[in-house]
Amino acid sequence: MIKSVAPYIGKYKKYTVLASILTTLGIIANVIPYFFLYQLILPLTQHQLPDSKFVLIRVGLILLCQVLYAVLYSSGLASSHVSAYNTLKNIRIALKGKLENQPLGNIKELGTGQIKRVFTDDIDQIELLLAHAIPEGIANIMVPCLVILASFFVDWRLALLTIATIPVGAFGMAMMMKAGMALMGPYYDSAKKMNNTIIEYVNGMEAIKVFNKDGDSFRRFGEAVRSYRDFTLDWYKACWPWMAVYNSILPCFALFTLPIGGLMVLSGAVTLSQLVLVLCMSFAIGPAILRALSFGGKIPQLNYKIAELEKMIKDDPIKQGEHGFEGKNYDIEFKDVRFSYSKDFRAGDNSVNESAKTSGAKASGDSNTASSASTADNIQPKEVLHGINLTMKQGTTTALIGESGSGKSTLAKLLVHFYDITDGSISIGGQNITDMTIEALNNQISYVAQEQFLFNTTLYENILIGRPDATREEVLDAAHRAQCDEFLARFPDGIDTKAGDSGKQLSGGERQRISLARAILKNAPLIVLDEATAFMDPENEEKMNAAIAEIIKDKTVIVIAHRLSSIKNADKICVLKEGNVIAEGTHDQLLKDCEEYKTLWAASTAAANWRIA
Repeated sequence: MIKSVAPYIGKYKKYTVLASILTTLGIIANVIPYFFLYQLILPLTQHQLPDSKFVLIRVGLILLCQVLYAVLYSSGLASSHVSAYNTLKNIRIALKGKLENQPLGNIKELGTGQIKRVFTDDIDQIELLLAHAIPEGIANIMVPCLVILASFFVDWRLALLTIATIPVGAFGMAMMMKAGMALMGPYYDSAKKMNNTIIEYVNGMEAIKVFNKDGDSFRRFGEAVRSYRDFTLDWYKACWPWMAVYNSILPCFALFTLPIGGLMVLSGAVTLSQLVLVLCMSFAIGPAILRALSFGGKIPQLNYKIAELEKMIKDDPIKQGEHGFEGKNYDIEFKDVRFSYSKDFRAGDNSVNESAKTSGAKASGDSNTASSASTADNIQPKEVLHGINLTMKQGTTTALIGESGSGKSTLAKLLVHFYDITDGSISIGGQNITDMTIEALNNQISYVAQEQFLFNTTLYENILIGRPDATREEVLDAAHRAQCDEFLARFPDGIDTKAGDSGKQLSGGERQRISLARAILKNAPLIVLDEATAFMDPENEEKMNAAIAEIIKDKTVIVIAHRLSSIKNADKICVLKEGNVIAEGTHDQLLKDCEEYKTLWAASTAAANWRIA
């Protein structure tokens, strides 16, 4: 456990060492007064009254030791907390770096609830180990061991009576840890599920209210909370009896020493002064042992949390090279591409449902992650793309169409390297995307999805994300070309208006135009439009089309759309079905030769003519 955390302590290791030394000296200062107490009691056992000066000096020394204890112990804790919180900082930064190198799809699969728990709750728990368990544990164990060793020099029989409670207490602690570890996995799975369910419930409140699903959603919410409660109580019920055993018996070193030692004094086996000295020594170490034991019940939790943290940190990073973009041109080639989503999703969740697997912004994604947590290990990956071969020439527009779950969005996300493919290769200008860095790949592609996330900062800064070194004039020009002028004029602060949490100040179509402005400002040679016109209404259709025209001008474009009228002029249309490309060609060619496309076109045309009677 300590070995896992040690690499992140770094230069702050010296603070942990200093803390251990200071707390050890503090415990020694707290033990010494019991020897002064023995000196005060000893004359009474010999039917003598100690000298008043002798008493005052001993009382003064006891007070001095208590002051030293307070100063040394608090200084040690201050030093250990410097080390602990800087180590937590290093762990969080390292974890952030690891997550940045993970496939983005895998990060979304984890669920926001689990990621939040790891970054805050689990890492915070490590503070207990670093700031308390290590320095205090060393001090509160080492000093009592020295005192017990010293008691053997007084009388070995009394010393054995003193430590007779240790086997009983150690047995209770071992049983407590065994019981706790057996239930630890289900306990933390229930916590993970509860976190994700709470986030789903809050994020989906609007849909819950609109469709009168309060009962169903609250039932799932309640079940998750009750499940966590039940697992927590089961965990404590299994641990409590053993916790009571070791907490009550282990630190009570006088349990056998006092009665049996008294009989030994009466029989003349030991002297009264020896018994008093050993008793004072046992009283001296009792509080220290009890303090050390207070960490015992938390060690199984720490072990589990650090194991979970290590698992996340040690996940394989996304495959990437060290080169920049070196392609000859911007032709895109998918060569025998196969892909399977990870086993974290149950077959019942429809593993080819791209939106549930990759959107992340949707509450349902977190729900799937939460509900599958306990069964993930039993589910095997299911292939959702089967040997895709596609070529998209530079400067052309290629449309991907098909029924929901056919693999369209998955194909686009593989191009922007949301996931590592299972087999095959994807190249741009002849260069495999895994040969270049993620940063180099991202510089070549503008990805505009159906759901666009806006940060709670100004609209200007949200657009600036497209190219952080752009001037204000360039940002304003991108907003103008993305047809944002009309709604920006409504706000008193214009483009400097705050977007609100997740862009709540704007409508869906307005958020998409801000995302289009980002793409215009980025001016990447490759454009991926994944349902980018999903929020288009008749009033804004012309503006959205004009904004998209600004983005795709002289670019290599991939378009995913259900509204087929918007892509009929594409240079090439690829029809996907159940993870396979079943046809490709122009609109006219497909209408003539592809039955699947005819069906999709007829359905799209009929939907466009729907009217409320």
